[in-house]
This record gives sequence, C-alpha cells and structure tokens, in this order.
Amino acid sequence: MSRPTTRSTATARANPAMRRNALPGRLSPGMACDTAFRIIARRHLDAVLAQHDGTCRGDQEALHQIRIALTHLRTAIRFFSPMVDDTRRPAVWAGLKWLNSQLGMVRDLDVAIERVVAESGEELAVIAELRHWDDKRAESHRLLSRALRSARYRRLVEQTSDWIESGPWSTRRSKEAIRLRRRTLADHATAQLTAWETTLLKKARKLHRLDVEKRHKLRLLNKRLTYSIESLGDLFADESLAKQKSILKQLRKAQKSLGQLNDDARGQILAASLNEAIPGAGIRFLGRKREKKLLRTAAEAYRKLDKAKPFRSSDLAPNAEPED
Repeated sequence: MSRPTTRSTATARANPAMRRNALPGRLSPGMACDTAFRIIARRHLDAVLAQHDGTCRGDQEALHQIRIALTHLRTAIRFFSPMVDDTRRPAVWAGLKWLNSQLGMVRDLDVAIERVVAESGEELAVIAELRHWDDKRAESHRLLSRALRSARYRRLVEQTSDWIESGPWSTRRSKEAIRLRRRTLADHATAQLTAWETTLLKKARKLHRLDVEKRHKLRLLNKRLTYSIESLGDLFADESLAKQKSILKQLRKAQKSLGQLNDDARGQILAASLNEAIPGAGIRFLGRKREKKLLRTAAEAYRKLDKAKPFRSSDLAPNAEPED
C-alpha cells in the first residue's frame, strides 16, 4: 500500500465529512457565533488545503490563492475575537503566521519578476537581470515546498482543525464566554463591521501623510474589512446586495492601489539584495509619479466609501431567530 501524501493526510484530518459535528452549509443571520465561526474558518482552511499540491509544484495561481485563503482564515480569527481568544489560540496564530511568511517570499518574487518583465526595455540587460531574479525565486520555492511537506505543516493543519472544532474557547463556562458564543451572527457582524470601517476611514484621512510602514498597516485594515464582508456574503439579502457590492468595489479599488504601493516597497527591498550583481536594480521600483497616482486612486475610493451609508443591522436581518 502506498504511503499517503502530505496533502492527503492533512486533508483527511481536516475534512468536513470526518469531523464530529455536521454544520449547516450556509450562514444565516440568527445563527450563533460559535457555529458561524466554525463554518467560516473551515471553509478557509479547506481552501488552503485545496491549493497545497499546486503550490508545491510551483503554480503561481495556486500560491496566490493559498495566500488569500490563509489571510481569510486569519481574518476570521480576528473577526470573532474575543470569543475565540483562549490558551491555544496563540500557538495556532503563530503557526499560521509562520506559514504566511513562507508563502510571502515566493509571492513577492513573483510580483517583482512580473514588474521587471512588464517594464523591460533593453532586452539583453533584462535577460541578465531576470536570471538573478529567477535563481532567487527557485531557491525560495524549494524552501517553501519543503515547508509545505514538513511535519510542522502537518501538525499545524491538525492543530488548527482541532482548535476550530473543539478548542477551549468552545467549552468555557463563564457567563461572558457563553454570551459571546450564543450571540447572533448578525448582531456581532454589524458591530464588528462598523467598528472596523470607522477605524479604517479615520486612518485613511491621513493617507497622504503616512509612511510606507503605516500605509502597509492601513492596507491590512482594508483587507480585513474586505475579506470579512466577503466571508459574510450568505447574510446579505437581495435588497442589500447592491450596497454590499458598492462598498466592496471601493474597498477593492483602494486595496489594489495600496497593494501596488506595497509591492513596490517589497520590490525595492528584494532588489537591494541584487545590487551587487545588478547595480541599480531597485530603480525599477522607484517612481514618484506612479506613487502619486496610486495614492490619489486610493484616496478617492475612501472618500466614496466615507459618503456611503455604513452597514446597519437591517442589512443582515438581525431579527431572525437564533439557531441551534
């Protein structure tokens, strides 16, 4: 009998069909938060597992998708805090952060290489430059593939799946812990989305004065709000879909611009490591005109978002009866 692969073993341990509790297929407004967290977190963990083999093979799209799924999962953990803040959460969080760092280096190199190719001018010089980028990418991918096939990765999948299913957060008997678990998803989502949107817009008003690091933090806040709204898509009734799509449109527009600015900053850092072999490699990632344009686009998106009506409880039908 052949030995199970890393992915098949990890998937079996996290497969919804093999879990103790059967869950509804969709979110609903009156659903208790503990049930909602399990549904959302499992969806994203399963999405991570689905991209495992492709990422190991070097598929760039699989790498992109596994990073999105992982960020969705980490966002869900934040979204349902403090309900899920227990003694095992720090270890799970550290493991997911480690996995994200492993994926991040290869993805940054993919983006940087695409930029070099897109802006190629002198063909021979570009070919020489790309050889160094490709060598660095190949080395980083070997390290990533090793990490994804490691015992540490398998333990992380099992640990995360078990924690989602039956971590200490799910059995604590204090009145506050019980209240948080039983709170309806609509009530929690309305409060959390409102709080995150308020924080985002407050920081976005200072966009043009933010340095690279603070701009990166703003981008992360933008991503959390975007991914949370996407994860809650089941809740929006037909009459609320237009509002949801309008808000997501502005968030994604700002996210794209901030993401390109972040890619430029990362590209400069990566290029610095090639300066000895390719003097001036970082120049490709410098451009004041481009920076100003991207900042204007993001700022305009935030102005439109600020004018839009924030999410209300009626958008998520909070009067639905709680479900078992």
